[in-house]
Amino acid sequence: MKVLCNREKLREGLAVANGVIPAKSTKPVLENVCLVATEAGLELLGTDLEVSLRYTISDVEVQDPGTAVIPARVALDFIRDLSSENVTLELGEDENITIQGGDDSCELVTVDPDEYPVISRFDTDGAFSIQGGNLTRLVGQTAFAAAREGGRYAMHGILTEVQGGELRMVATDGRRLAMASTPVDAKKNSKEPAIIPTKGTQLFCRVIADPLDQVSLQFGSNQVGMKTPNAEVFARLIDGEYPRYSAVIPEETKNQVEVSAEMFSRKLRLVSNVTGDDARAVRLDIKKGEVEFFGRSAGRGEAHAQMEAAFKGSKTEIAFNPDYVLEGLKNCEADLVTLEFSDRTSPGKFRLGENYIYVVMPITVEA
Repeated sequence: MKVLCNREKLREGLAVANGVIPAKSTKPVLENVCLVATEAGLELLGTDLEVSLRYTISDVEVQDPGTAVIPARVALDFIRDLSSENVTLELGEDENITIQGGDDSCELVTVDPDEYPVISRFDTDGAFSIQGGNLTRLVGQTAFAAAREGGRYAMHGILTEVQGGELRMVATDGRRLAMASTPVDAKKNSKEPAIIPTKGTQLFCRVIADPLDQVSLQFGSNQVGMKTPNAEVFARLIDGEYPRYSAVIPEETKNQVEVSAEMFSRKLRLVSNVTGDDARAVRLDIKKGEVEFFGRSAGRGEAHAQMEAAFKGSKTEIAFNPDYVLEGLKNCEADLVTLEFSDRTSPGKFRLGENYIYVVMPITVEA
């Protein structure tokens, strides 16, 4: 194998691959990246057996096709620190690979390619298309709400459904829930909801180079695949029962307040500064035309803030963990945000866009 490649393009590809490849694994072969040089270009393969990647660099000069499996992190670090514009990858007779950039070079030990796991190729059967920027937006609006701690494993992923010409994503950790959707031109509904690991959805977004590019999604029985102009990503679906999210989202509420999203974020963040790490809570006192924010902690003090608001309902109050609310507001698509709830103990439903709902469970605080 002998390939001449632009250093920066190779660095970008190795950086993406290292986002999949584990730094340490009980299967050492997984710590490597597989390089496959063909007439079509240079393909980089990486996997942790849950998420897999095929990344293609087409603008290369392949002088001798071949395959080499090399240490992923070492290769990235060396190529990142080279100063040459182009690099040459050459597999020697001793099966080691030499990386040459100008006057600098290194020789890396390779692994037998037969030991490397087989990575799928994208299957177009049943696939549908979506604009890359729309997919990235859905992931950004939901992934942050997925569970990170131990517990129900299914909640560590994003529930994904294709129904009625719409792609919907839902994520929850039991204390908050985010749901976003976008129209898609899918010929048929998915067989059943699929739970995609958050690592897989994040990799989907990372390989979308241009938000205007159309990407293809295909749901199989145990994995989901995505194809972009230069990459194919596969994520093994999480097997488990996802919470009935529709039961969490309030349908009818007694109170509704509409506020400026930017000002609401600013006031909430302002008051949250005095709340303690062990008791993150900000109380909202809501009445006609106004929302008052109140936060305090024994070791820091207390803070008040207020802002104008359009309110329908009876004078009331409700308290939230400000960090949860602010995380959702970061992804707000609208200038105005609407909060709906029935009483201080019921879930708060934030409408953050036309097809974006964020539900946060309230906190009980002393008056």
